[in-house]
Amino acid sequence: MSPRRNRPKDAGSSGPSASSDDGGRYGGFQSTEHWQGEEWSVRHVAGASSEGKTYRCPGCDQMIPSGIPHVVAWPEHSGVDERRHWHKSCWNAKDRRTSRVQRSRNAPRF
Repeated sequence: MSPRRNRPKDAGSSGPSASSDDGGRYGGFQSTEHWQGEEWSVRHVAGASSEGKTYRCPGCDQMIPSGIPHVVAWPEHSGVDERRHWHKSCWNAKDRRTSRVQRSRNAPRF
């Protein structure tokens, strides 16, 4: 018995990566979202393509280690200097968070 196929043979690539963006070097797909009265470019980054770098999430003020899938977002009217790397859950909860998260002195950093 042959293994089950999830897609028909003649179906091409589907999903957001095929229609929104070519994926490029970041291995994700890009979309546009409306937040805080302006349009934001949002790119979903695959964990394997984060190139060994770590980033600090502005939503929770914690580090995003390399190899973890995350979101890169920036206002459409600005350049690459305004890009910020977010945890996916922090980006989805951005409207429920305060503007600045402050850690207490004894809180864990990671």
